[in-house]
Amino acid sequence: MMNGLTIGLLLPFTGTAIGAACVLFMRRQIPELLQKTLLGFASGVMVAASVWSLLIPSMEMSGTDGAGRVLPAVAGFMAGIAFLLLMDRITPHLHIGSSSPEGPHSRLSRTSMLALAVTLHNVPEGMAVGVALAAALEQNAYLSMAGALTLSLGIAIQNFPEGAIVSMPLRSEGNSRLKAFTIGALSGIVEPLAALCTIALASYVTPILPYLLAFSAGAMIYVVIEELIPEASQGRHSNMGTIGFAAGFALMMVLDVVLG
Repeated sequence: MMNGLTIGLLLPFTGTAIGAACVLFMRRQIPELLQKTLLGFASGVMVAASVWSLLIPSMEMSGTDGAGRVLPAVAGFMAGIAFLLLMDRITPHLHIGSSSPEGPHSRLSRTSMLALAVTLHNVPEGMAVGVALAAALEQNAYLSMAGALTLSLGIAIQNFPEGAIVSMPLRSEGNSRLKAFTIGALSGIVEPLAALCTIALASYVTPILPYLLAFSAGAMIYVVIEELIPEASQGRHSNMGTIGFAAGFALMMVLDVVLG
C-alpha cells in the first residue's frame, strides 16, 4: 500500500519533468500544430479523469439514493470551480501565448508569471491525486488503490505535453535550456505537495471525501474550460486541438475502466 502511495505521488511530477526535458533537444519554439494537439490531449485526459475517477466515485460514495446521491458531487464541483475562480483573480499570472498578464498588478517577471499560471493548473491535479489516494488508503470500496494509480498515471500522461508546453515558451523568452527545463520541471513539484496536503486533510475528514473528490473535479474542469481549450482553439490548427481532446479523453476512459 505504501509503495502504491509513493508511486501515485511521484507519477504526475515525473510526467511533467520528462515533458520539460523536451526543451533540452528541441528547437526554440514548439510547432503550433503540435502545441494545439497537446493542449487538446491534456484537456481530454483531465475531463475524462474528472468524470470517471472523481465525479462517479463521489456519487457512489454518498450512500444515498435520488437527489441526495448527487448533492455531494454538485456541491463539491461548484466549490472547486469557485476556488479556482478566486485563485485566478488574486494571483498574478500569464498564460502561455498571451502578452497580457491576469490577476492583480505585479512587478513579477514574465517567467515568474508563467510559472504561477502553471502552478494554478497543477494544484487541482495534485489535489485530485491526493484525495483519490486518501480514499484508497481508507480502503474505500468505491475507489481502490488501482483506481487511484490509474488517475495518477492519466495525469502524468497529460503532464508530459504540459511540461513541454511550459518549458518551450520559457526558452523562447530568452532563458537558457537548463533554466527553462528546471522551471518547467519544478512547476510540477506542486502536485505531490498538494496531494500530500490533501491526504493529511482527508485522513481527518473521511466523511467529506465525496465532496473533496468532486471539488477536485470542479477545479480541473475550470482549468480546462478557462485556459486549455481556449488556447487550443485559437488561431490555426484548432481542429488538431479537437482531435487531441478526443484522443486524450478516449485514452483516459479506457485506462480508468480497464485498470481502475
